[in-house]
Amino acid sequence: MRRLAVAALLALGVACSKLPTNAPYDLVITGGAVLDGSGNPATLTDIGIRDRKIARLGDLRTAPARRRIDVHGLTVAPGFIDIHNHSDYTILQEPRAESMIRQGVTTMVLGEAASAGPLKPGTPAPAGVNVDWSTLGGYFARLERQGAATNIASFVGQGQVWVYIKGYSLIPATPAEREAMKTLVAQAMKEGAMGLSTSLLDPPWNLATTEDLIELAREARQYGGIYLTHMRDEGDGVFQSIEESIRVGRDAPIPVEILHLKIAHKKLWGRMNEVIAMIEKARNGGRAIAANVYPYTAGQNNLSAIIPPWAHDGGRDKMVERLRDKAMRERLKREVLNGLPGWYNHYLATGDGWAGMILVSLASERNKPFEGKRMSELIQARGGDPVEVLFDVLIEEQGSVPTVFFHHSEEDMQLALRQPWVSIGSDGSAVSPDGPTGRSHPHPRYYGTFPRVLGRYVRELGVLTLPDAVSKMTSLNAVKLGIRDRGRIREGNWADLTIFDPARVIDKATFENPHQYAEGIEYVIVNGAVTLENGRHTGALAGRVLYGPGKK
Repeated sequence: MRRLAVAALLALGVACSKLPTNAPYDLVITGGAVLDGSGNPATLTDIGIRDRKIARLGDLRTAPARRRIDVHGLTVAPGFIDIHNHSDYTILQEPRAESMIRQGVTTMVLGEAASAGPLKPGTPAPAGVNVDWSTLGGYFARLERQGAATNIASFVGQGQVWVYIKGYSLIPATPAEREAMKTLVAQAMKEGAMGLSTSLLDPPWNLATTEDLIELAREARQYGGIYLTHMRDEGDGVFQSIEESIRVGRDAPIPVEILHLKIAHKKLWGRMNEVIAMIEKARNGGRAIAANVYPYTAGQNNLSAIIPPWAHDGGRDKMVERLRDKAMRERLKREVLNGLPGWYNHYLATGDGWAGMILVSLASERNKPFEGKRMSELIQARGGDPVEVLFDVLIEEQGSVPTVFFHHSEEDMQLALRQPWVSIGSDGSAVSPDGPTGRSHPHPRYYGTFPRVLGRYVRELGVLTLPDAVSKMTSLNAVKLGIRDRGRIREGNWADLTIFDPARVIDKATFENPHQYAEGIEYVIVNGAVTLENGRHTGALAGRVLYGPGKK
């Protein structure tokens, strides 16, 4: 009898545990117009958060809560997921991720080509960063120890494993080297990478053949990953590069995401409809291929990208040696001005020559005054042959000058932006005006990508509706990445929320003055923690590492 009584009490306890709890919510968001991320119109509903997750949607005006935030007049959206972010190392210097949090980003996806792992012992560390890991898994562990304001996910970079195995010599991979790269990809996937990423524009990474890419992508696919690609050529060879991306997706087979879809050569502007038609044909044929864009007509690379690929053999120091050689300079000058077959030439691609380049960061005392200025201004100040000035500046800057290039058109960008399979990614980094990253002159996308879409392309130009724009920043990126519990406002999902004023949200960063925070983002909540409140960072570091499907 006693056993029966105990069993009855246990059963009653289990039944009671399944009843709705009267425990107070940790936080209730009330009064806002809620866009759930699906693309559907906004609804008026309250959001109850408990244990870092969305516990209830509905009328919670009388529900017990430890804290309530009234957001009447504001729009509540899922936290923005930045599918293309370069904060791999800046997040270690700037864990508050100010420039990203203040534009509504709650998840940053890292690892384009040069991921934070695997690293060979002795790999030079970026200034101000203590590298105490050697694998991507070790990097994730470092993030978890240190903390970050946003969630972090990462791909494993094809360029990273290429350099790990081969270094910087311009020699194709042998079958044995390819197998070694596949082993590194598999290791990173098991450590939590989202998939394989590439940046096929620059040497030595561009030595990878299509077959190399297919083999590495197959390895990522075995662990449920996707293929994220900065294509081989976004200029003269853009159509061939689209074909290559489609082929990798077909033969691996693996879902494909094209980074910053664009036509980056002035002579091809206006042909985005042809690029879209190629992708649509592949999608209609059953291929899982999509893309993302940033809402600007300039990208960022390096001034050294103007130097022909063969001169990069052996790395940056070897390139500088060649620039010092007067005989080689004559050959280099001809090729810079005239191009080479199969090489994407940044100088020829820009719509305004040397004036189509902004110098982001300069180290030498002589050149420092031209930081944030056009390359044409530096050339004019020095006088002489422009290409000779280019060579001299690269020598003085030890082979590296981060540079913004104006190389694609507004019309093409807007056409890409409207496609239902195109989402938003910043291609930026988490920085701040007052932190260690505030001394550079970055692309304004570091501060303004997501508010710019909401303010300029939704409110001012009407290129997108507000529900569609939010969907492109949230659920569409979550679906592409296979993240099932973020990107939508629904019960059971993690409480990542961005709350903004749709009548006021706008980017403020410009190419001339990039270190300016966006306006109109009022609250950002990461895993239930209020991280931005009335436009001010609270200091919360509630982000988590989001591991890919192969994590063991």
